[in-house]
Amino acid sequence: MPQIDSKQEGDVLVLKFTDAQILDEGKIEEMGDELMKIVEHCEEKKLLLNFAEVQFMSSAVLGKLIKINKICGDREVHLKFCDIAKDLLQVFKITRLDKVFDIQASEAKALAAFAKL
Repeated sequence: MPQIDSKQEGDVLVLKFTDAQILDEGKIEEMGDELMKIVEHCEEKKLLLNFAEVQFMSSAVLGKLIKINKICGDREVHLKFCDIAKDLLQVFKITRLDKVFDIQASEAKALAAFAKL
């Protein structure tokens, strides 16, 4: 499974992907399952996914993120992404997912945006 570190920042649960590449189908499935479990038990109602370490990821990851976004919406969990590498951000823009997801430039900016909720 891609390594995911978690920490609590006030009332926000921050999940940071620590793998530089998320390409393996098996790992992507495990990551999706793990994120689903986290969202289902997320008491904070504020979840931040930090992509600072990620340089490459399979398009299958985007599918998992779309699914997570929907579940967050259903469960009234506010979801934000941050620190997406420039090249990866282009993929989000080309697929117009930058309009679907709340993407912040940095963790600090994302936490500040959560504070306004």
